[in-house]
Amino acid sequence: MSESPVIVALDFPDREAAMNFASKLRPQSCALKIGNELFTAAGPELVRELVARGFRLFLDLKFHDIPNTVAQACRSATRLGVWMMNIHASGGGAMLQAAHSAVAEESQRLGRPRPLLIGVTVLTSLDAPALAEVGVPATPQAQVERLAALCASRGLDGVVCSAQEAMRLRDTHGSAFCLVTPGIRPAGAETQDQKRVMTPEAAIAAGATYLVIGRPITHAADPAGELQRINQSLEDQA
Repeated sequence: MSESPVIVALDFPDREAAMNFASKLRPQSCALKIGNELFTAAGPELVRELVARGFRLFLDLKFHDIPNTVAQACRSATRLGVWMMNIHASGGGAMLQAAHSAVAEESQRLGRPRPLLIGVTVLTSLDAPALAEVGVPATPQAQVERLAALCASRGLDGVVCSAQEAMRLRDTHGSAFCLVTPGIRPAGAETQDQKRVMTPEAAIAAGATYLVIGRPITHAADPAGELQRINQSLEDQA
């Protein structure tokens, strides 16, 4: 593999804890993900710092608002130098299109490669009963497929989905469409609050492009060693 498909989720409460953990990893070994908890605590400066250290940075803030607000948020994320960002596909086609245009325009203005823009389909913590509670009568797989098609039609680079939907989406949208899969758990790891999970090896075999892995690495006794083990297993499988 030319680059590791592993994205390590920095699910830490503050900058100090996140930087202490990141110092144990090499930028070549993984990408890093900053979500709502850490971004709210540490702000954009942490993003800049990790980007400056050479990490590919996935800004996982799941923007979901009116089209102009999301577009401006995506412009700001582009200026931070992130490698990937995401928005909620359920925000609708106009919002997706506005975000895509904003990222492309801002990247061109800055003279930088365009960050990947990924649509969030159905959170891996949701199953069919949970979707029904919010008025979505479809199964998770059907809803994922519907929203993935919407993202593709608006020029997004791919979607966040569970690895269980990856094979079908890969067949539908081809090899260039990025499939970012949370809910990845090495064999024997606890599933915690995830309901649609898969091992790293099975997820890649199913067509996933990138694997989001948090606690199995961040809570490991030897995080760098566990990351190396996962990367090696994926190399051996390739």
